[in-house]
Amino acid sequence: MKTTNGGSRMANGTALGDRKSGTGRVGVTTSAVAAQLRRSILEGEYAFEERLPAERSLAENFGVSRGTIRSVLDLLEQQNLVTRQVGSGTYVTHRDITNQQEISSVTSPLEMVEVRIAIEPQMVRLAIANASSRDLEDLRDALRQCEECGGDPEKFARADTAFHMALASCSRNKLMYWLYERISEVRRHSQWRSMKAKLLTADRIDYYNGQHRALYEAIASRDTPSAVKMIKDHLYRVQDDLLESD
Repeated sequence: MKTTNGGSRMANGTALGDRKSGTGRVGVTTSAVAAQLRRSILEGEYAFEERLPAERSLAENFGVSRGTIRSVLDLLEQQNLVTRQVGSGTYVTHRDITNQQEISSVTSPLEMVEVRIAIEPQMVRLAIANASSRDLEDLRDALRQCEECGGDPEKFARADTAFHMALASCSRNKLMYWLYERISEVRRHSQWRSMKAKLLTADRIDYYNGQHRALYEAIASRDTPSAVKMIKDHLYRVQDDLLESD
């Protein structure tokens, strides 16, 4: 938290405690005050779940009426930046998601699959265009791990991640590989782990492995239309199974 001597909050380079009524702030519009408070929240001067100063304090600091402050807080609440609790105060609900642990905690398995549907077809196209014979050997080895998991959901989940990471490596695109590493980290989050027991039945594992085998063979033979169709069919099947297991 940013403070000055005496602990006053900073906003736009000026301590809120230094804003006195009658110092030119009278007449500041609701939107202008809202913009300043919004900026303070987005810049982290008020942290997630932190309580804002009382309406009276805000009114004095900005040199406006409490009615204006109430209107300002209404606007911020509509923007999902704060929530107002009767008898308790106004709390910041905006959360700056800046690290992998946080994004993993707020990403559902279905949201993750939606992102995979968006990027993996292009990953397959790049793999067919760029994969070396060594890349294809690594992909085949990852496929073998999937097929040898014996229906164990934990083993299959690890092998499945390795297979798709090998596919990302086949793309020979460093940014694509980095993006897929982030997706794989989300897959290791507790939300995904809690789905495994319901989703990864022995029958589904066998079905997914059949799709993996067909995908590998299409990539190895450089058959782009078949490979793209297969990855889409695979991911849409996973999506349907997630909805059924939810």
